[in-house]
Amino acid sequence: MSGTRLRSLSLLTVVTLVGGFALAAYVAPMDADQGFLQKIFYLHVPMAIVALCGFIFGGICAVQHLRTSEAKWDLRSYVAIHISVILGVGVLLTGAIWAKASWGHWWVWDEPTLVSFLIIFLLYATYTPLRFSIEDRERQSRYASVFAVTAGAFVPLNFIAVRAATSLVHPRTFDSAGNLPGAMRTAFIVCFIGMALLYVTLFQYEIAHKQTTARLKSLKRRLGGEDVLRPRRSAAPELGA
Repeated sequence: MSGTRLRSLSLLTVVTLVGGFALAAYVAPMDADQGFLQKIFYLHVPMAIVALCGFIFGGICAVQHLRTSEAKWDLRSYVAIHISVILGVGVLLTGAIWAKASWGHWWVWDEPTLVSFLIIFLLYATYTPLRFSIEDRERQSRYASVFAVTAGAFVPLNFIAVRAATSLVHPRTFDSAGNLPGAMRTAFIVCFIGMALLYVTLFQYEIAHKQTTARLKSLKRRLGGEDVLRPRRSAAPELGA
């Protein structure tokens, strides 16, 4: 993506997020029980949905890498998972704040929705350490793709299992979204779109950063007289930069 498009995407993301949070803060009605604190819902829930979708997207890119052996798909899978893990930290923090204010506890271990997200987050938290524990870059990218595919398939299966369970505390977002008052539903949709745009923006920026860094390293090797005539289609990008 060109610099102009990245700037336009960034501006659109900021405008959408600010607009969504403004709607949530000033237009959406107060919750009768939780008051203003309930408005963290407009940050916490969209962030959780986008993070989970990002994990699945990373698995889809990994499938493409295993199928084609093209390094670009490995790079996309890595970046998709990396950003989702970062968003996952935000989900856990905002969820803990909401839980403490609403339930009096930072965490409720008998709530399947909370525990299932934590399990998914911890699973993907091992992705980067496991990936870079392998020195050979081709094996590293191949094994990382297998991990991403397996973990990506676990995400919807885990979601289905949670939906089948009897939730004691955590609300069913998709069950209740259609019953939200008009202003609340509008604010939620705008916040969700803004969070999705934020994910895409961060994804594009990190892809551009990795590609630029790889080109600079390649140029330095050429200027240094090193042999660089060795790239193969299966070669993975240098992701640790």
